[in-house]
Amino acid sequence: MRFTNFIRLSLMLISSAAVAQTDGPLTYPKARKTDQADTYHGTPVSDPYRWLEDDRSVETAEWVKAENKVTFDYLSQIPYRKQLQERLEQVYNYPKYSAPSRKGDWFYFSKNDGLQNQSVLYRQKGLDGKPEVVIDPNKLSADGTTRLTTFSLSKDGAYAVVGTSQGGSDWNAYRIMKLATKQYLPETIEWVKVSGAAWQGDGFYYSRYPKPEGSALAAKNENHQVFFHKLNTAQSADRLVFEDARNPQRFHTVRTTDDERFAVLSISDRGQGKDGNALYVADAKTSQQKFVPVVSEITNFQYGVLDNDGGDLLIETNADAPNSKVMRYSPSTQKWTVVIAEKPEPLVGAGTAGGKLFVEYSKDVTSRVSVFDYTGKLENEIQLPGLGEAGGFNGEKDDKFVFYTFTSFTVPPTIYRYDLATRKSMVFRAPEVDFKPTDYETKQVFYTSKDGTKIPMFLTYRKGMKLDGSNPTLLYGYGGFNISLPPGFSALRIPFLEQGGIYAQANLRGGSEYGEKWHEQGMKLKKQNVFDDFIAAAEYLIQEKYTSSAKLAIQGGSNGGLLVGAAINQRPELFRVAIPQVGVMDMLRFHKFTIGWNWIADYGSSDNADEFKALYAYSPIHNLKTGSNYPATLITTADHDDRVVPAHSFKYAATLQEVYNGPNPVLIRIDTNSGHGASNTKKNIETTADIYSFILWNMGVKSLKEIASK
Repeated sequence: MRFTNFIRLSLMLISSAAVAQTDGPLTYPKARKTDQADTYHGTPVSDPYRWLEDDRSVETAEWVKAENKVTFDYLSQIPYRKQLQERLEQVYNYPKYSAPSRKGDWFYFSKNDGLQNQSVLYRQKGLDGKPEVVIDPNKLSADGTTRLTTFSLSKDGAYAVVGTSQGGSDWNAYRIMKLATKQYLPETIEWVKVSGAAWQGDGFYYSRYPKPEGSALAAKNENHQVFFHKLNTAQSADRLVFEDARNPQRFHTVRTTDDERFAVLSISDRGQGKDGNALYVADAKTSQQKFVPVVSEITNFQYGVLDNDGGDLLIETNADAPNSKVMRYSPSTQKWTVVIAEKPEPLVGAGTAGGKLFVEYSKDVTSRVSVFDYTGKLENEIQLPGLGEAGGFNGEKDDKFVFYTFTSFTVPPTIYRYDLATRKSMVFRAPEVDFKPTDYETKQVFYTSKDGTKIPMFLTYRKGMKLDGSNPTLLYGYGGFNISLPPGFSALRIPFLEQGGIYAQANLRGGSEYGEKWHEQGMKLKKQNVFDDFIAAAEYLIQEKYTSSAKLAIQGGSNGGLLVGAAINQRPELFRVAIPQVGVMDMLRFHKFTIGWNWIADYGSSDNADEFKALYAYSPIHNLKTGSNYPATLITTADHDDRVVPAHSFKYAATLQEVYNGPNPVLIRIDTNSGHGASNTKKNIETTADIYSFILWNMGVKSLKEIASK
């Protein structure tokens, strides 16, 4: 029986479980220990739970079943768990739309009626046309866990590449839909990962890996290949466009410019610790039509083609510009010229529509958007409705208007229509959510980290809250991979705020909030800065009487799960509750699974002596100690997470349960048919209800406050 089937069986058995303990020490499943050990640069390192890395073994499945029983027995005894889930469903149950995108006479958009497991893709003729369903992913699987991951229209809008994934996996399968009939062509393209679908003429470019040997969810992915698929042919007939077998841990992806003249090949090698990419282009107007270098060598500089202007390319890059700039490159003369110079604020995104460049800058983690022509002349700045995050600003070259979405912590994603001629925005679609935004406030504070660096943090809470140290507070962080945490709305956050909770979001180093220099301050040998920033955020919240250690929970996912694990190792007394989700917890072996080697550019590698020393010093699994009073901990992962494989969380849970003998619960919640993120709405709400229940219960909250709807 497969591993995932064992997990399903364990979940079915939970309904008949005996009454669980929710106070005092729990009895955890016994995990077998082995004498497995490895030597890194002369240092022996024990790895007694290595066997939990095998996601196909019966022994692993039995351990998962036993752990889930303890966890769900515990959660089932929290008296308001069901009440919280019902409130989460209530606030989440409102229509959610994406901004429309135009192709010819048709506008395409997605909509979720409220609690649908997957959003449905629609189209309509003109903005006043009647919407019709194009793809309803909810009908693709019985449990609603098959997701629509790609929908790429051909230039004339006649065909679309439709990508789907199952159960939360990163593996994709592609099919081609004929839009006139909404029927699929006969071919299916498999083993697609880290790929788009870039149309050119009667086919498209895509990237894939060879079919994996062993576990499709855990085996290392190597030899990323680019193919060209021609319509109405089998995948076996696809033309191999590019591969580099000598460098198997490189990504190779292709996109095409809007007019399909240029195919753009990007090559990155993060497995070798390089954070940038090489760039090649093939010009369809030349007789050879082969890839020629724009940037031939991979360095730590990044290059991305925004569009072409005739025979020239507009390229966003951070080469000699940590905050990024836009350059013009002429393939015929190989000449570079500056179009939009670097600014004090980081350039975080750029799009094109109506023959204009829409450039988003970040000022103290909030959006500022400027409009330029293709020569780099500033035309105007878009007046946004407030401090928050704006995104979108993409369209066709002949568009007269463009859509964008604006959101903040108390502002649900609202779609605006921006008219290029009048330079004015107007609300196109605003959601109605069951809460009163005016009852809450958001403020941005700046606190001092260990080395004196000022770190921004957003705080959201009910107006009039007393700062007496008694408020339940959830501190969230990420801090890595050049990813920013701007203001953003989540309906699932509302029930926590309604219970008098404070949501704190810290903008740690390692992200992109202040450009590449901010990122570099949280990479490799400087990763400890990220943990120091997070710990300093907690200390600030306590010092300023927002909360206390007895009322403070921390949460993070993926790289943020690593953050939580490291923080409770270094300062266990500072937190009451810890929620490490799908975390990278074994920093010595992360590069052994799926595409984990891709993270070496940010983390470094245990294969390097100096980087091993840094990794070993903070690796969550390797720094758990007997005698520490760890906070109440709920670890979450899922059976189809093939990005950060569940072995990280399995080994971490087994080790923490072994070394900790205190009264706080240490639980692991393992979901089925789900991946690095929840694979459907139902699972997302269930997981969130369990997390909030666990947090509040372990903060001593015995019953919930009454909620008054708007």
